[in-house]
Amino acid sequence: MYYLAVDIGASSGRHILCNVENHKMQIEEIYRFKNNVEERNGHFFWHTDYLFDAIIEGLKKCKEIGKIPVSMAIDTWGCDYVLANKTNEAYAYRDSRSLKGVDEVSQLISDEDLYKRTGIQHQSFNTLYQLKSEENLNANDEYLMIPDYFNYLLTGKQVNEYTNMSTTGLLNIRTNTVDHELLSQLDIPDIFRKMVEPGTVLGSLKEDIIKEVGFDLQVVVCASHDTGSAYMASVASDGIILSSGTWSLLGIESDVAYTTNKAREANFTNEGGYNHTYRFLKNIMGMWIIQEVARNLDNKYSFQALQDLARTSKYEDTFDVNKQRFLKPEHMITEIQKDFEERNILPPTTVEDIAYCVFHSLALSYKLAIEELENITGKKYETINIIGGGCQNLLLDEMIADITGMKVIAGPVEATAIGNITAQMIAYNEVKDINEAREIIKESFEMKEFEEE
Repeated sequence: MYYLAVDIGASSGRHILCNVENHKMQIEEIYRFKNNVEERNGHFFWHTDYLFDAIIEGLKKCKEIGKIPVSMAIDTWGCDYVLANKTNEAYAYRDSRSLKGVDEVSQLISDEDLYKRTGIQHQSFNTLYQLKSEENLNANDEYLMIPDYFNYLLTGKQVNEYTNMSTTGLLNIRTNTVDHELLSQLDIPDIFRKMVEPGTVLGSLKEDIIKEVGFDLQVVVCASHDTGSAYMASVASDGIILSSGTWSLLGIESDVAYTTNKAREANFTNEGGYNHTYRFLKNIMGMWIIQEVARNLDNKYSFQALQDLARTSKYEDTFDVNKQRFLKPEHMITEIQKDFEERNILPPTTVEDIAYCVFHSLALSYKLAIEELENITGKKYETINIIGGGCQNLLLDEMIADITGMKVIAGPVEATAIGNITAQMIAYNEVKDINEAREIIKESFEMKEFEEE
């Protein structure tokens, strides 16, 4: 029995098949496609038509190789959405239009009151601000987050998935439902669909999709915010979890939300997790920075080559990776160098120094975030589980162990897809609950461990 995870990130997407044999998950990537934002008329958009075509092509690949899944689920990044009755266009979170919404919301509710209501950290691209920036928003609009939209195209059914909705800044942290009082206060109409939990089976493919791909399956709603799925795959759920990809999401899995001023001032967020846990975490700029550095260098260096070069560097100064200026600069290397020059510090100039500086700055940002986290929760943590593609950067893993003094467990690499599949396995009673799934994950995938030298 095969399960299919469609995992779409900000830079690429992939179809990953899984079957369970001898109490072990066996996964294989069968299709991969690129993703990036498109600039049109001065704004940044996701190419949703292209992405849906890629989803269909991956399904056709299943048929081609003779491995037909019983179910599939889709996860993507958070915050972004489509108004399905109006357009297939989806503004990208890096677009600056939401800054208008930030200004308008701040005039209607204080940051302190907003955080107490929603528990969501201030990010200029939060859905709340994006919706406030929309023109001609009305109660007949059909709000679907990106995975919801693709599920709708596959099945004809409109729902909003809880973990992704929890990233929007529109849910009440006490009730985990859309905060209608907040909507009224901000003059945002109730355009939301029925909210469902991860593990919900939506149903079969539409007839035209079945005809095109050559088979039917059940579409399951996973924890469709990719970090929600990734955290489900963590093998150290009682320690610090660092989901490392384009973004770094560092935090803990908690049964309670933290909405104190201390948490707000440190810009931590309370996102909904599987089984109504909370991901209490901080968004850190992440591998986006080194991805952009590589692009600025015309992609002449692989990420492994940049890692190898960085090991030869003696450069020691760092920069704050979370500054707004690094969200979408015209040229990342130039922006990094300007930051040093403005602080009267000699900037890195060689490839090895730039790469080392980025990794060192990221590791330092993790250490500071862990200190803030421990101060807020009043707990000490001994282990950090790095999951996702970024855990393959062994230099960064070593740096994190050395700088934090914590034991680092790196893996699983495909955490998001594994968490996506876990929700499907639970829905199909392949495993009874997430605890059993995590035991299988431990047995199925290689983990590397690092300790302070």
